[in-house]
Amino acid sequence: MSARAQTVRLSPAQHRALSGLAKSYGLSEYAMLARVTDAGLAALVQRAGNDIDTGEIVTELASVSTRIVDVERLLDRTLFTACAAYCFARSAAQATRKSDEVITAEINAAYDRQRRLSQEGRK
Repeated sequence: MSARAQTVRLSPAQHRALSGLAKSYGLSEYAMLARVTDAGLAALVQRAGNDIDTGEIVTELASVSTRIVDVERLLDRTLFTACAAYCFARSAAQATRKSDEVITAEINAAYDRQRRLSQEGRK
């Protein structure tokens, strides 16, 4: 069986993605396009054979999303507690008589600093 030539129009974003994949696999863009086409057709054929319940997938994703929010809250609270423990321990180790208001301000500053540093890591 002989191959059949087709013309494919790619958006600039698709072309960039295809070029990037081709470079990472050490292939030409044409060879990568053939691979992408094969994989895409196989996925479509397989998907047509499976009755995937998208409602179930959406429900599970929502459940995971809710759990992630809970974990983020827990981690945030843990960070605050760690900052509080550090500030109180430092105050006790230095044997300074700081008021609770001063230590609270130090806790909040340490917490804000750590949150800011974690946000910088994402950028």
